[in-house]
Amino acid sequence: MAEECCEPGGKVMILACSGASNVGQIANQAAVELTREGFGKMYCLAGIGGQLSGFVQSAKDVPEMVAIDGCSVGCAKAILENADVTVKSYVMVTNLGIKKSHDFDLQEKGTRMVKEAVRHACAQFRPARSVSTAPKCCCSS
Repeated sequence: MAEECCEPGGKVMILACSGASNVGQIANQAAVELTREGFGKMYCLAGIGGQLSGFVQSAKDVPEMVAIDGCSVGCAKAILENADVTVKSYVMVTNLGIKKSHDFDLQEKGTRMVKEAVRHACAQFRPARSVSTAPKCCCSS
């Protein structure tokens, strides 16, 4: 049985870079914390990058999504574009003034800044549909 990957009722699909730098890890940590806080649900960007049909289709179907990239390389955005998935909202950690490094020393302040930027980027989303009209997600392949 397929696990439901995006919950109806206004929650946001969160797709985050988890690259080999502090900003990639900050993007990932922000996605984890936003999921724990109930803002949205973190989703497997690697499944989309691997062109796994259920993952790609779920990303295409979800009405509310945000991609979080660590830096200007833009891996998350490129993965979505290569899978023909529309990038609906987008946040880049380095655009928030956080410098990229390879020390993996994550600052709580940086994670808070990214979470606030994601919330701001997604402010346009309003849960205007009922559970019965929300799209169904298909994660299994």
